[in-house]
Amino acid sequence: MSITLNQAQRIIAAADAKATELGVPSSITVLDRGARMVASVRQDGAPLVSIDSSFAKARTSVYFGGAATGDLAAAIQPGAPLYTLGAASNEPLAFLAGGLPITDESGAVIGAIGSGGGTPDQDAVIAQAGVEAAR
Repeated sequence: MSITLNQAQRIIAAADAKATELGVPSSITVLDRGARMVASVRQDGAPLVSIDSSFAKARTSVYFGGAATGDLAAAIQPGAPLYTLGAASNEPLAFLAGGLPITDESGAVIGAIGSGGGTPDQDAVIAQAGVEAAR
């Protein structure tokens, strides 16, 4: 099973509302379990780079089996096991908070959400609001 458009729209709406509540213009992207876009939005005033960063965060979460992207940051530091991994992928990846997996009732990853536009902590809060709406 993969995420549906209806689910993705609910997730985007919740994350959009949280970004508005925080006063952080953001881009929010929802990908399916194959790391392909289901839905995306860029709020008015969100930095242009947030489009790419939200997509990269969601993609990274899917590619790493449903990892929270903030949990991967230490693994890419100099001397860490995945130090050069970002350069080895043709697809942009992001190893900072704001990408979270979306799972079904059994815990299987069906997609991911990425938020970009704020600080990593703000992006994580915005993405979490989306994840909560998926349940």
